Amino acid sequence: MKNLKTLFLIVALMMSMNVMAQQKTAEAKPFQGAVSANKQYKAVYQLNTNDDKKISSTFKNITNALEDPRLVGKLKVELVVHGDGVVTFRKDSAYEQQLLALQKLGVVLVQCEKTLKSRNIQKEELFNFISYVPSANGELIILQDQGWAIIHP
Repeated sequence: MKNLKTLFLIVALMMSMNVMAQQKTAEAKPFQGAVSANKQYKAVYQLNTNDDKKISSTFKNITNALEDPRLVGKLKVELVVHGDGVVTFRKDSAYEQQLLALQKLGVVLVQCEKTLKSRNIQKEELFNFISYVPSANGELIILQDQGWAIIHP
């Protein structure tokens, strides 16, 4: 019985020392964020609002991701617009230069055709550098199944 108590005390002491050592190691290393171990990352940003602040914020979020040093040269981005977000791609909007800048960075700009049909909007009313998909929801479902991160700012 005495040997069992002694063994228990030794094990408890060793476990305590291990916890203290782990805490010391954790304190010594500042948090650095996630490590980029993959050769490629894919993100699709969903935009379905006509709120100027959210549209501008989405553009900034995309740019921030593309400029993250862990993702530079590794990130493929698609911007899928539907619903009220269609104002973003209209020729009479103020976003043409920002969209062209995103496209120059490699962002694929995609409009939902279902939105155009339901709102009786012609493709000629949108910038000529926009691509189209039959439905935004279908695009998001397929891309998610292919491992894309779906971001809805």
